[in-house]
Amino acid sequence: MTTFLVIQPLMALIAGILILIFPKMLNYLIAIFLILFGLAGLFPHFFGGF
Repeated sequence: MTTFLVIQPLMALIAGILILIFPKMLNYLIAIFLILFGLAGLFPHFFGGF
């Protein structure tokens, strides 16, 4: 579970940097970020039970 606590802020940091570098890709980066964030939140429930 600690892995996901480290991955989510790292994903946010990378997405923020990419938005600053490539502002036209904002929609794609936010969509990818939300999908990855949602999968990271659901992943423990698939393998660890509820």
